[in-house]
Amino acid sequence: MSEQHVETHAAPKHPYHLVEPSPWPILGALAGGLFFTGALLWMHGYGLTLLIIGILCVLAVMFVWWRDVVREATYEGRHTPIVQLGLRYGMALFIASEVMFFVAFFWAFFSSSLFPSPAIGGVWPPKTIHPFNPFEFPFLNTLILLLSGTTVTWAHHELLENNRSGLLRGLAVTIFLGLCFTSVQAYEYSHAAFGFKDGIYPSTFFMATGFHGFHVIIGTIFLSVCLYRAWLGHFRPDHHFGFEAAAWYWHFVDVVWLFLFTFIYWWGEGSGGAGVIH
Repeated sequence: MSEQHVETHAAPKHPYHLVEPSPWPILGALAGGLFFTGALLWMHGYGLTLLIIGILCVLAVMFVWWRDVVREATYEGRHTPIVQLGLRYGMALFIASEVMFFVAFFWAFFSSSLFPSPAIGGVWPPKTIHPFNPFEFPFLNTLILLLSGTTVTWAHHELLENNRSGLLRGLAVTIFLGLCFTSVQAYEYSHAAFGFKDGIYPSTFFMATGFHGFHVIIGTIFLSVCLYRAWLGHFRPDHHFGFEAAAWYWHFVDVVWLFLFTFIYWWGEGSGGAGVIH
């Protein structure tokens, strides 16, 4: 029996991807446990050593695991159309879970702002809080993120047109805008007139906007990886789910910021000027 006939006989007769046994899930779980143990010890004053080791282990597992996924998709042809459909469903469910994550922060904000307790004077924001002017740095960041949404769409369009140089330019501009957003928010935080522990307003403000900023950093990393992969020629007009997932995530980050700007920065600041909220 010829070698070619043996390979054909052994080839899968279905379009699904049965993943090969991998050590990364168990190692990822151990790395995550190390990370959270280190975080707990650090919070109780035992230093940063174990936390840093845990973070490095998590990053290492993420790198080798996603390296294998890229290899399966790009070089081994494992991501057939039906597998890509499953990946799209998975990404959609992941974004839905992220939506609920932010719903919790908005719930806390509205619960405190619509029904301010006597402990904070019955007004929102509390009298001791001087909120940001929404039409200064927050509005600038809104323009930056909206522009980044158009540039990532431009990059996707260039990919569909098989224009590699346009794809690279669009991704590079989007990454630059993501870095600008993070820099502006860091500057804004450094000039805040209140601290995280100064009451319910700072707590809800920093938790909502801070986690959004963290998501922007993650999205910027996603797009940076896509830029590197695009430079290597991994993406084709008919096979680029990795880029598509990063673009979905980036648009999600854009939409969340619009809600943050409208309600936490603009409405939250304006409601304080109206006096007592009944």
